[in-house]
Order: sequence, then structure tokens, then C-alpha cells
Amino acid sequence: MNAPLIPANVVGMEHKSKPAAIPPMPDYNARVLAYIAGAAVIASGIVSGYFDRNLIWVVPVALLWPHFIFFVTRHLGWQRNQRVRQRILLIDAIVTGLLLAIIQFSLIPSLFLMLMLYFSCLIVGGVRIWLTGVAANLVGCVLGGLVLGFHVVIDTPLLVNAVAGIGTGIYICVTAYYTHQQARALVLAKSQIQFQREQSIALSHKLSKYLSPQVWQSIFTGERDVRLETQRKKLAVFFSDIRGFTELSEEMEPESLTELLNNYFTEMSQIALKYGGTIDKFVGDSIMIFFGDPTSRGAKEDTVACVSMAIDMRKHMKILRQKWKSQGIRTPLEIRMGISTGYCTVGNFGAENRMDYTIIGKEVNLASRLESLAEPSEILVSYETFSLIKDKIMCRDKGEITVKGFTRPVPIYEVIDFRRDIGPHRSFMEHECEGFAMYLDSEKISGVERDTILQALDRAMGRLRGGDE
Repeated sequence: MNAPLIPANVVGMEHKSKPAAIPPMPDYNARVLAYIAGAAVIASGIVSGYFDRNLIWVVPVALLWPHFIFFVTRHLGWQRNQRVRQRILLIDAIVTGLLLAIIQFSLIPSLFLMLMLYFSCLIVGGVRIWLTGVAANLVGCVLGGLVLGFHVVIDTPLLVNAVAGIGTGIYICVTAYYTHQQARALVLAKSQIQFQREQSIALSHKLSKYLSPQVWQSIFTGERDVRLETQRKKLAVFFSDIRGFTELSEEMEPESLTELLNNYFTEMSQIALKYGGTIDKFVGDSIMIFFGDPTSRGAKEDTVACVSMAIDMRKHMKILRQKWKSQGIRTPLEIRMGISTGYCTVGNFGAENRMDYTIIGKEVNLASRLESLAEPSEILVSYETFSLIKDKIMCRDKGEITVKGFTRPVPIYEVIDFRRDIGPHRSFMEHECEGFAMYLDSEKISGVERDTILQALDRAMGRLRGGDE
């Protein structure tokens, strides 16, 4: 007799307010229900005189068979083995074919019994198991027909048809109910998984604020393991701080100073990310950034990007200084920067339970030293940095300095500007005096903004000329 193999229930974490999911109908219960329906068909046929009374032995066999299968599979530990469960279903299909031959292939009861069998096969494994079940059922029919003969009876007593229909209907309804509960459990589990996924994404974005975007991306995509490991790489290392910040901290309230510093870090960080820099840390008013890890475009491109970032920061600092001046901050704040290129040790440093992704090496010390030696608005670079950028960026020789960790004096250079921006065709222009400030970067101005700026300049020129008259 056929018995369904309901797929295993989806185990999922559910919200406390949600009801617990009803488990799938066990194979044992389903098989007992199916074989009771088959035994009832035989019994009703004997009562109505349609079947030979000698077939009464089929009733106890049908009622005992599910229990026999249950104890054998439990003893052998096969209850959770999906392959074994499918093979037992095929045995049920063969038994169903033999039963059809026993009841002389009576049309209505045979159709109901096959309906239970095929319904079970579809629930278990879809079309593939259904086709296999049909084949096994045909094998059982052929074997039974060879032994008992092939006799198809169309006219069946009403009692037999009614019992077959009621038994099949109860079996299908109960099985469908448990299947529906499984579907609900699956939907609830999927909803919970989606909720947890959204929570994980939100949490990961919060954690990303404490890491450089490149490092965060490499960790969450699986490209980098979170463990204590380092490697040697050629990096461009950048240091900067604000000249005059110490004096300003004595004049401003801590809340206003914090707001100013956070605004400065936000603006500088956006520039660093635009050029692909990995932000290492903020220390006081200092920023440490490096290029070349976790992604690299080559030593030359990384160094050019680093110096380009420094030039852009220097230009943007002039805009910020004017903004702060309009807010009542009279202390002139200037940024000074140092850049060095060379091999560093980069990776996770610290303990197993607390790591810091950073870099160490003499090039880090050199970049820090260059930053401390730089004048306000000055960018100092090492010789190797100069050699990689000199074809695109104009630099001035500043002589040599002695740095701890280097056996020989280190030649240093001052960054002037991009070669394309030097001369009458430069994109950036500035002029500042009492009552007037202008910072122009023509490469960043769109067509609509250009017209608005020209109109503003015309009004300013008219006001100046009117004052002269």
C-alpha cells in the first residue's frame, strides 16, 4: 500500500510572537493511514459479498505491515535516510499493484488506491519519484496478474466504492493538511532568515564604519581571513596634521572643536576614498593613509594617486578654511603632509581577540618625519616617491635630512602641483584678501554652474566698479 514520504521540516529560528510550526506528518502515521484505507476496502468487499471470504487474511497483513516497516527501520537507524525512505515507497507501490490484482482490478477502488500512491510520490520527490512509483506499481500489477490473472471489473458495489473514496479522501486531506503546515513553516523560516539577513547587513554596515572600506569589503567577500597574518608590500604612505590646531583647541569649546574636527575628517576621508586610499587611523588631528593594499594598481599608479590625493586635500583645505572663517574661526588652519614610498609590513597586528589592520616599517617612520618637517600647506615626499611621480607632478628639491633608521641622509622634495596645472592654463586659481576670497577649480565646474558663476562674477565686478566711481 502506498504511503507518503513527507520531506523533512525546515528548521528555522522564529520570532517569539510567531506560533511554533507543526511538524511534517511522520512516515509511520501516513503509512498506517494508507494501509487502513486499503484494509477497509477489502473488508467492505467481503462484507458485501463482492470479494471471496478467503481474502480476509489481507486485512491483518495490511494492518500489521506499517508497524513491521517502522520497527525494522528504527532498529537499523534508517528513519532519516532519504534514499531508504524512497525505496520503501517503491515497495509500497509494488504492494499496491499486488493488491489491485487481488481485488481483480476493480475500476473505482483501483483508481482511488492509485490516487493515494501517486499523490504520495509527487509529495516525496516530484515528477522523478512519481515516474518511478508508476513503474513500480506496474511491476506489482504484472506480477499479481501473472499469478491471479488479469480481470478488470467495472461494476463494483456502492459500499466498496464509498469506503475506497472516503478512505482516500481522508488520507489525502490529512496529508495535504500537514503539507500545508510545512509550507507555512517554510514561509516563516524564510521570513526569519530574511529578517536575520537584513539585521546582519545592517550590523555589517555599522561595523564598516570602524574599518577602511577596502578592508571591510575584502573581509565580507571572503577574500581575506580575519587572523593574525602579515605580508611585505610596496606601499605609498601618507601622513597629515593641522598646523595651528593646538592653539585653536585652547580657544574653542570642546563641543565646537569636536564638530570642526569631525567635519574636517569627513571631508578628507571622502577625498581619500575617491583616490582609492586605505584609511589607517585618525590620531588627534592627524590622518594616516596608505595606498597599495588590499588592492593595488602598481607602485607607480598607487604613488601618483597618493600624491594626487594630497594635492586635492591641500586645495580643499583652502575652501574649508574660508568656510570656518565665515563661522567665526579666525585662527588660520593649515594642513601639512608627508609621503614616502617603499616596502612595509601590512596586515593584522595584535591579539587573537583584538586585531588592528595597519602597517609598520621604516617608510612609515619616514612619512611621519616628513609630515612633521613640512611647512603649512606643504607636501614633502621622499626620493622614491619623487622618482615615481616626476613625469606628472612638478617637485622642488629640498635637500637632505637625517632620519632614525636610515644609515644615510634622505633626499626630500616639495610637491608643487600637477604639471598640467602650472602656467596660464592651470585649472585651479585662488586669491584671498580682506573682504574677498576666490577658489576656482575649472575641472569640477559643470555647464549650468559655469553660467551661475559668471553671473555672480559680473555682479561682483559691477559692485567693485561702482565703488570706484
